[in-house]
Amino acid sequence: MNASGTLYGVGVGPGDPELLTLKAARVLQSVPVVAYPATPQGSAQARDIAAAWLGGKREIPISMPCMLDRGPVNQGYDEAAVAIAEELAAGRDVAILCEGDPLFYGSFSYLLQRLGDRFPCVVIPGVNSVSAAAAAAATPLITGEQRLTVIPATAGDEALRTALLGSDSVAILKPGRHRPRLLELLRETGRAQETFYIEQASRPAERVIRRIEDIPATPGPYFALFLVVRTEHRPDGGD
Repeated sequence: MNASGTLYGVGVGPGDPELLTLKAARVLQSVPVVAYPATPQGSAQARDIAAAWLGGKREIPISMPCMLDRGPVNQGYDEAAVAIAEELAAGRDVAILCEGDPLFYGSFSYLLQRLGDRFPCVVIPGVNSVSAAAAAAATPLITGEQRLTVIPATAGDEALRTALLGSDSVAILKPGRHRPRLLELLRETGRAQETFYIEQASRPAERVIRRIEDIPATPGPYFALFLVVRTEHRPDGGD
């Protein structure tokens, strides 16, 4: 009987293929099978990032519909787990590609829950979106004894208000359609002049807006985030 294959959770970083780690590249060269989230239309950003390393691999797209209803999403993970388990049980290593870091709001977490107790697993961290956004803005996130809060834009107003009032720095992820509401909360909590807005960090379409007055009060893209950093630590002083 063959020994089971190893399940790899591979962080491919925020978008720039050059931010893929050496270890991630080595593993992608060695495994025979890769899996990755994909939209029903076939778009797969994690695959696009790692494309240079995927020649000749068996590929397992994981269909991830973009909807609030978790039922179809969980069904996609269940079906992918069955296909991946078949490969692992046959002794073939499988790398699951994940944008950013696999365990930082990463889709890999859901497959780890389904497969991690049945097969050997190795997680390879990647550059997360918060670090990439800070690099794009060329600003320190936190120093010394400061505190950083990371929170999704889908959190309720009270949770976001508490984070903005109680933390030195705040990263608000995936603003999308919530962007107008977030701008109101930033002004309400007095953090407006300490705000950076970054879209598509590390990608060709990267955009950094340093003044809240220049951020459109309309819904925006999914791959974006707000960084709120204490004024005295902003390179431009927040003006």
